[in-house]
Amino acid sequence: MSLLKRIAGKNNSQIMGAGQPEGPLKVAPVRPTLVRRVDPFVKLKSKIHEELVGAVEPALLNGADEPGKRQELERKLMEVVDEIIDTEASHLTGSERQRITTDIIDEVMGFGPITPLLTDNSISEVMVNGPKQVYVERSGRLEVTDVAFRDNAHVMHIIEKIVAPLGRRIDESMPMVDARLPDGSRVNAIIPPLSLNGPVLTIRKFAADPFTVEDLVNFATLTWEMAEFLEACVKARLNIVVSGGTGSGKTTLLNVLSSFIPEDERIVTIEDAAELQLRQDHVVSLESRPPNIEGKGAIAIRDLVRNALRMRPDRIVVGEVRGGEALDMLQAMNTGHDGSLTTGHANTPRDMLARLETMVLMAGMELPVRAIREQISSAIDLIVQTTRLRDGSRKIVQVTEVQGMEGDIITMQDIFIYEQHGVDENGKILGRLVPTGIRPKFMDRLEAAGVWLSPELFGGY
Repeated sequence: MSLLKRIAGKNNSQIMGAGQPEGPLKVAPVRPTLVRRVDPFVKLKSKIHEELVGAVEPALLNGADEPGKRQELERKLMEVVDEIIDTEASHLTGSERQRITTDIIDEVMGFGPITPLLTDNSISEVMVNGPKQVYVERSGRLEVTDVAFRDNAHVMHIIEKIVAPLGRRIDESMPMVDARLPDGSRVNAIIPPLSLNGPVLTIRKFAADPFTVEDLVNFATLTWEMAEFLEACVKARLNIVVSGGTGSGKTTLLNVLSSFIPEDERIVTIEDAAELQLRQDHVVSLESRPPNIEGKGAIAIRDLVRNALRMRPDRIVVGEVRGGEALDMLQAMNTGHDGSLTTGHANTPRDMLARLETMVLMAGMELPVRAIREQISSAIDLIVQTTRLRDGSRKIVQVTEVQGMEGDIITMQDIFIYEQHGVDENGKILGRLVPTGIRPKFMDRLEAAGVWLSPELFGGY
């Protein structure tokens, strides 16, 4: 008997599985496919680009970042585009002419088709998965857009436009790069042969006006009581690690914590791609450097941490520790550079300590585990754990004190925790941040620094 006849001879319950009730076959709903915008003016835009090469002075293009020259360049571009359209496509409507002019200006002065997404304040992340698929994150949720590039070469052109001014490069010999936009937004790009989708570009946008502690309280990321506690810890020069997963808000929280540092202190920031937005006047920003085309000249985060110790810093802020620089960071914290701040990837405060152990070993030093743990326990005072929940919201879920060593184990104690109660009808997670009722052991350090906190802050009376 043929396969089709055997299937036709079975009843519905057999087809759907023994545990399924009999009845008509259930067909999964078909998801509607997104109809992407087809650009009917591709040839016209290509001709305009060719004409612009000879019509716009190179000096004007090179000075596009300067406010005066930028306006002059925009005016010149509009003139040239209008002239070409009058000659080649005078039948176009006013809205079509405006759309073409906007696209051309975005291509020359901005970042091509994704420029409108980068200027949309409701979008927090832009993800280009090859030329024909662009997603954005809005309110913590992913959304597909109708934005598309012409081809792989078009995406590569935008990537090179981003990384070239920073002295970085991306090609087959170095197919990955971290960079930043002029506004500080974080950029990552990876291209074939590593990416099978074509060039992939991920941009994590930073707000033009950096978030403040008031913003985080309004977002329910933390409470006023927790904010008061964290401010006291920063002012008392405790060493703090912000832990969390990708996109959980670590850098945003680090920015807010850094805002509590007094104005009269010298701050040295160290990052792979500069993205911290500190508002103090006395800030020195250092950025690592990848190797050049000959594979030489790389400057790693670890080199910058060691150099920062010779720069007379009051505070050292490391954007993220992910390797051997963890050892240098811990030694700095243990040798008079109190009040240092950093972030790291981990799911829990305990996992963060385990990752720090691993990163210290990555420095190439054959240290016994107990010695590493003693370094960690004496250097780190507080771990703040951030999480992006299923509904897209970002929360501080634990504020944990590192208390010291008991035998070979680092002891910890939660000061604040996030209690989840359920999910409402809209899928929003219900919960609250509460104190555990335990006062931290470093309270005497807060009081010695002139900071007094009410016992009610910790749930006591």
